[in-house]
Amino acid sequence: MKITERAAQIWPILALAAKNRQVLTYKIVHQLTGMAKPGLGKCLEPIQSYCLLHELPPLTILVVNQDKGLPGSGFIAAQDIPKTQLDVFSYDWLSHGAPTVEELEDALRELPSNHNADAIN
Repeated sequence: MKITERAAQIWPILALAAKNRQVLTYKIVHQLTGMAKPGLGKCLEPIQSYCLLHELPPLTILVVNQDKGLPGSGFIAAQDIPKTQLDVFSYDWLSHGAPTVEELEDALRELPSNHNADAIN
């Protein structure tokens, strides 16, 4: 399965977490999806790229390391984590709808936020 297909599976989990004003650990996302924790960052990248391209609050800011309570090192979409998390909580993600796999592929190709544009295959 391509990382953009995995990203499409993660999007609704993050949108619901935002609606409920929840921050999720990598461990929780792993438990909800069955995706390996070490590979989750690559699966979050298309979502981050999509949000940046479409000038949306960075939805991936809701996935944090359990120990530090901060997004992983691949998160580049914001500096002020607490304020940006509030922006994500305030956005109406359910009205926005989820991007398609193709839209996530296009976003990753156009703006590879962690230089993984070749990872869409």
